[in-house]
Amino acid sequence: MTKIVFMGTPAFSVPILEGLLKAGYEIQAVVTQPDRPVGRKKIITPTPVKQAALAHDLLVLQPEKISGSPEMEKIAELQPDLIVTAAFGQFLPTKLLAVPRLFALNVHASLLPKYRGGAPVHYAIINGEDQTGVTIMEMVKKMDAGGIFSQVTVPITKQDDVGTMFDKLSLAGRDLLLETLPKIIAGQLTPTPQDETQATFSPNITREEEKIDWTQTAEAIDCKVRGMHPWPVAYTTYDKTRWKIAKVAVVPEHTTAAPGVIAKKTKHELWIACGGGTLLAIQELQPAGKGKQAISAFLNGSGQHVTEGQQVD
Repeated sequence: MTKIVFMGTPAFSVPILEGLLKAGYEIQAVVTQPDRPVGRKKIITPTPVKQAALAHDLLVLQPEKISGSPEMEKIAELQPDLIVTAAFGQFLPTKLLAVPRLFALNVHASLLPKYRGGAPVHYAIINGEDQTGVTIMEMVKKMDAGGIFSQVTVPITKQDDVGTMFDKLSLAGRDLLLETLPKIIAGQLTPTPQDETQATFSPNITREEEKIDWTQTAEAIDCKVRGMHPWPVAYTTYDKTRWKIAKVAVVPEHTTAAPGVIAKKTKHELWIACGGGTLLAIQELQPAGKGKQAISAFLNGSGQHVTEGQQVD
């Protein structure tokens, strides 16, 4: 039986771990990030991968930093055939990459060499791509630069956001990994080097990038909102308060109003003027200190003072 050390953290990783278990692979240990405070009440919460691992009575390792840690030494002692990572969230040192008998593999949520880095799904949506995918790759010291074993393409619709795409890509990654692993183990597949000239990058989203620029077109802002939902969430400001924008729609009309001006207020939408005379309707938002709500509820409550002609920034 092939022995695997699995490394992952968010919900994206869980179907992949459970797929390996169902397929009969021996999971020697699961490595995930330490428990962190979650939510407004900062409740210390285990990662989704830890919760899944404990449900299967698996050994769980949670190094604050994997490099040079006792947990890394434990992995070496286990002598796995493979290390499989899926959104683990830390760089693996060269010493650890050399531990498995066969390969250290990564299930990466993009069509490499496009969108290397920590936020490939976010940037694919933000940039208006109509497709992305999953790559099974060999891990090397350089970030997401290892040879490719297999890939699968997954469409991005105009209704998709980061949450829906993570769900789709997680299942696609699980299926692709389970299809690819037997060929790797049998020595029937060798990694194909990436074309470095085609490499693009998707670093983690910064706080500055979360702010909406209303001089962009409505379509570009729609992509940005979907590309940051449900996290980290794009925002704008109104009267010195922050609105997190949860759901928008491109309005098939044009306006002469300046970008950022509230062009129209209805019971269910706020139309905001954008670049190029385009219009975007805000349908759901989260005002500072409150929960997410439909515009109708917002305008009947704390947003009653919002009127046409005013500016959002």
